[in-house]
Amino acid sequence: MAQLKHANIVDGWFRESTALWPGQAMSLQVEEILHVEQSLFQDVLVFKSTNHGNVLVLDGVIQATEWDEFSYQEMIAHVPLMAHANPQNVLVIGGGDGGVLREIVKHPEVQSVTLVEIDEAVPRVSKLYLPHMASGFSHPKVKVVIGDGFQYLKDNVGAFDVIITDSSDPVGPADVLFGEGFYALMKKSLKDGGIICTQGECQWLHLPLVKQVLDTSRQMFPVVEYAWASVPTYPCGNMGFILCCNEAGRDLTKPLRSFNPDDEKTRYYSAEVHSSAFVLPVFTRRGLGLPVR
Repeated sequence: MAQLKHANIVDGWFRESTALWPGQAMSLQVEEILHVEQSLFQDVLVFKSTNHGNVLVLDGVIQATEWDEFSYQEMIAHVPLMAHANPQNVLVIGGGDGGVLREIVKHPEVQSVTLVEIDEAVPRVSKLYLPHMASGFSHPKVKVVIGDGFQYLKDNVGAFDVIITDSSDPVGPADVLFGEGFYALMKKSLKDGGIICTQGECQWLHLPLVKQVLDTSRQMFPVVEYAWASVPTYPCGNMGFILCCNEAGRDLTKPLRSFNPDDEKTRYYSAEVHSSAFVLPVFTRRGLGLPVR
């Protein structure tokens, strides 16, 4: 069998390629290239790194490493779920690696989880090379739909307590997931008191984009917040989350429940981390048009 090659891997090192963070690029040392594929939607690469476990890359951008994926998966899932009093029906758009599913099914309140992923290659490849992340696919509460998230939202109005959008960056197939129309569809698909949580880019690199999405969201939702987490292999080691609720007066910054620490269900998320994630640096608050306090 011929040795696999990929344009982003040269002399045993992978380097990201994207216009979204000009002048910088994450680089990881490669032990072995495991999978290379051009799917119907994007370039798919998986490699075994020397220090970060297996790594999933889409269109030249790192999506997850086995070393630090837990911080992102836990925060995008547990923050909205713990802010909801009784999240029974949950929708995930994107998230084809399965990591968010793995976290959602840790909540006994959840009765059903539907994941809608446009690219069948992502769950297929993740099950092969990222089995710990993809473990959520086998849970009996989980339903997987390979298809368009837009259409699924249109067909399921008022159906979900929590909607989580675990998308890649706003290029390629994920571009539409950052627009006003998508947020309007999510709002229609929420039940009363529902919460959405979306991948919110990096406060060090994308404040104008984040502010645009927040400003648009505030025209639709009475409660809108921005939180963040540390994810070392993401740009600047930082990832944001945009949370919206359709019920006025709700405080998304305070969890309504918590895991028992003795159960060791999480490695990053806790009730304390939940609240602290909404504490923003001065430059971020100013960049988002928020009062400095």
